Amino acid sequence: MKKIRIAIQKSGRLNEDSLQILKDCGISIDNGKDQLKASSRNFPLEAFYLRNGDIPQYLRDGVVDIAIIGENVLIEKGQDLIVAEKLGFSKCKVSLAIPKSVKYNSIKDFEGKRIATSYPNTVENYLKEKGVKAELHIINGSVEIAPNIGLADAICDIVSSGSTLFKNNLKEVEVMLHSEAVLVVSPQISEEGKILLEKLRFRIQSVLRARQSKYVLLNAPNEKLKDIIALLPGMRSPTVLPLAEEGWSSVHTVINKDKFWEVIEELKEAGAEGILVCPIEKMVL
Repeated sequence: MKKIRIAIQKSGRLNEDSLQILKDCGISIDNGKDQLKASSRNFPLEAFYLRNGDIPQYLRDGVVDIAIIGENVLIEKGQDLIVAEKLGFSKCKVSLAIPKSVKYNSIKDFEGKRIATSYPNTVENYLKEKGVKAELHIINGSVEIAPNIGLADAICDIVSSGSTLFKNNLKEVEVMLHSEAVLVVSPQISEEGKILLEKLRFRIQSVLRARQSKYVLLNAPNEKLKDIIALLPGMRSPTVLPLAEEGWSSVHTVINKDKFWEVIEELKEAGAEGILVCPIEKMVL
């Protein structure tokens, strides 16, 4: 059987998160130390471990069929490529930062300034939209040091926790875009590859739904059951089962984790008791 070829970042957090979602999809990859190519034992998939910035070109050339890369890289180097799925992990920002000692008023402060970055296209397009002209210094690697050695007045880089900026006496002043990992498709993917892609997407979507949800079980007095059910945003409708104790029922449902605490508080106020919360491994709709 033909294998679908997927590109994954060679190292770093995105590499770990990419392998984890494939593992959660039931796909085991035999990747030994420093291997650049490895196959799955239980799914027709072959993984290529590549530099993040090189992946868009590998997709265009048809060397790989799909890839998990940061949205920030796609915006910088692959806007012509198609996103099949947003994956919700490896979230970060692409931001402009300046030395802490420098006062900041607005984006106009960057007029005529020197900006060190690994994302020249992103910066240029952003500044153009704002009507600002600046001098860009393209650096592949750690750009945070540039202001400290006099190479630049500011930097543009990805920001996760902000700790790297803090350590280099920099402060974030403009967020240009928010990024997360995405599943991207090669324009040269074959028809057989598209079939395998849809099978993979089905698994990924089941995992992502589960990550966003919690399974909730609670006990409710029957006289308050109607009000409690009205609070529950279940997939269709909650499951209601009678308890051994007369006048009480057990209610089972799924709650989105973003609304979880808000809903739980409302349920308690409505009379729910013995609330039990469980993680969901997969959710297939």
